[in-house]
Formats: sequence, structure tokens, C-alpha cells
Amino acid sequence: MTRALRRVLVVEDDRGLQKVLSRLFEGEGFRVFCAETCELAIRAMESHRADICIADLTLPDRDGFCFIRQVRVWSEVPIIVLSARADQAQRLAAFECGADDYVTKPFDTAELLARVRAVLRRFAPPRTQSILRLGAASIDLGRRVTCGPDGGERRLTPLEHRILECLLRHSGGGPVTHEQLTQEVWGPRLTDLRGLRVYITSLRRKLEVDPSRPRHILTEPGVGYRLVTELCRSTSRVSAASGAVEH
Repeated sequence: MTRALRRVLVVEDDRGLQKVLSRLFEGEGFRVFCAETCELAIRAMESHRADICIADLTLPDRDGFCFIRQVRVWSEVPIIVLSARADQAQRLAAFECGADDYVTKPFDTAELLARVRAVLRRFAPPRTQSILRLGAASIDLGRRVTCGPDGGERRLTPLEHRILECLLRHSGGGPVTHEQLTQEVWGPRLTDLRGLRVYITSLRRKLEVDPSRPRHILTEPGVGYRLVTELCRSTSRVSAASGAVEH
């Protein structure tokens, strides 16, 4: 899909901000659709099949959390929250629902566009099918699906996938610090270590034979985490720019 054909859905009840965002994205070659309520946004998602969605959390009929949860039932389209709610609890709740990024109002248009481009790069179809091996577990990095040690297939959540990608990007060096992980996965304004530990625990349950005695996602006490990995092809490498595995 070329850049000019990309579709963005703006879920925002402020007509003035709708116009601002429409002009911004049209200037970048996007086709823009707008919705003012959760119900209209769901309909727009079903009919227009957007490539990315920019969603406010405060909507007239239901909040944006409801919209994100409903979309995540059937779609993995990237969603960036654009909201005046700046506290950590709201940001974490949005990520828990399935949001892929969070930008607070008032916002810088250049930063918003940069985040949109970054998210679209992460969601671009992989050029090759790459399998990450972690002992008895294997992860299809393109589909975000893991075959666990018990043989069962499980899907990684967007945040679990981003944490794994971050650990994988730095797997050739030293440990990834708590600060580095939270900044690369959640952004520079969020440093919730408790939330990070929750997701690390969830990843271990899906990937480790014995999550209580992990062999692949290791804790470096007081520092961060380290990924002990092998790729299915020895020539594979991770691109620091895109987070994808390349061959």
C-alpha cells in the first residue's frame, strides 16, 4: 500500500480539532475519516478499514476505552490515543485495553506525525516470516503468535510484543534497563515499573517452561532484563530502527 492510500480514522467529538487533524493528515497524503461517537467510530472501522486510528478518550456516548476494547475483539489496527487525560493511571488503562501509543493534549503536530509513522512502521507486513526460538517455545514475529512449551498457541498482546521486540533489539549487548524498556515501549512520560513487571511475568508464562525459574527472560537485579535467544536462522538480525527481524 502506498502512502497516499493510507487511511486514518479520527475519533474526536471536537469539530475544530477534527478539522485540524484532517488538514494535518491530508497534508501527509492520508485519506481521513472522522467519527464523533464510539458507535459511529465502530461503524467507520468496519466500513473503511483504517490503517491507523487516532482516538480521544472522552466521547459523548461512551468513553474511548470502550471503543478500543470493542475494536480489539476483531482487529489489530494500530490505535494512538490523543487525550487531555495526562495521569499515569489513564495511560496505563489505555495500554491495557490495547492502545499502541498515547499522546496528550495539547500536542505537537510534528511529534504526533512522528509517532504515527513509527507505529505504522511497526505494523508494516514483515518482508519475511521470522521465527524466534526460546527453548521449547517459538514466536512468529510477523503474526505475534507464540507456540508455548506445552504446544498451545497463544497470541501476544501489543504491549507484550513491544517489550519482546525491545529485548530482542538489545539481545546482543548488556541488559536492557528498566528506564530504557519503559521509554521505548510506553514513551518518555511513563516510568511505571510495576506495570513493566506485570507484563514481564505474563511473557514468561507464555514463553518459559518454568516461569518461576526463567531461562530466557532473565532479571538483572536492580538494573533491568536480558533476553537469551536464538533465531531460527543464524543470519537474522534485528533492525534497531524498525524493530523487525531482517534477513
